[in-house]
Amino acid sequence: MRLRELVFGAACAAALRAAARLGVADALGDGPMPVEDLAAAVKTEPRPLRRLLRALSCYGVFTEREDGTFEHTEMSRLLREDDPNSLRNISLWCTEPWTWDAWPQLDEAVRTGRNVVQGLYGKEFFTYLNEDAPESADVFNRAMTTSSVQSARDVAELLDLSGSSSVADIGGGQGHVVASLLEKYPSMQGTLLDLPRVVENADPRLREGGSLAGRVRIVPGDCREAIPVRADVYIIKNILEWDDESTARTLRNVIGAGRPGARVVVIENLVDDTPSMRFSTAMDLLLLLNVGGAKHTTKSMTDRLTGAGLVIDTIRPVNPYLHAFECTVPA
Repeated sequence: MRLRELVFGAACAAALRAAARLGVADALGDGPMPVEDLAAAVKTEPRPLRRLLRALSCYGVFTEREDGTFEHTEMSRLLREDDPNSLRNISLWCTEPWTWDAWPQLDEAVRTGRNVVQGLYGKEFFTYLNEDAPESADVFNRAMTTSSVQSARDVAELLDLSGSSSVADIGGGQGHVVASLLEKYPSMQGTLLDLPRVVENADPRLREGGSLAGRVRIVPGDCREAIPVRADVYIIKNILEWDDESTARTLRNVIGAGRPGARVVVIENLVDDTPSMRFSTAMDLLLLLNVGGAKHTTKSMTDRLTGAGLVIDTIRPVNPYLHAFECTVPA
């Protein structure tokens, strides 16, 4: 029976996507609600909506009461837009239209070790997103923003940078990590480096007129090409998932930029020794499909960091799905 359930995994993913797109979790209040009222709120037919909710309730997403009404569970609340730990955008990103084209070709990706998106659309993945699927690109940006905001709080809480005067967020997206660290350390200076189209949408706190603008420098650039940034601490979060050569170039660039003794904190999802194995291994396969990348094991990450010349001081969990490799640039 378990195998029968697993082969219908796409139905569960599709049901989550449907609930997120319909806004069911947002329409459902704090108390039980008749499906007819819920259907009216989200503009659907009551009978198919009941079927959708019943299917999701089997997985703990919403629950059906004896009187036929539905109410929230801990998981279904995560589909709300206003939940501080919302996973609505992540749920949409992982079920975007291109994923339904790519998953059936996983055997080909396993056979060749290469991504399948290039063959499907004739373009590199992010080029395809930005040129041909802008709505999906927007979903990606929202999902990454949500994920970054949530994990930035955990990173800032974990790291003790009290002996440092400057921090650089390399490939840091909109800069939520560096913003959180600057708020934690009022005398610290920061730098955000990422691609021009990314940093132009940096966290409002970092842009001109923002509360942290006077203590941060925003540098457009590609960390795989060069890192023209000098800092006491370099943060590299969730970007060492490309091919081996790109990862090696980025690490060489960080070591070249940092003076001896500089700290380098690499933060990644791992596909071993973590409570989030099911999520991390699924994302690992998705990376294979879209960009030919990979999530790391503890050993593969350690090998890449030491192979680049870094000295690993500690490896610590940030939260249930992220680990921090705290390293030093040797003399």
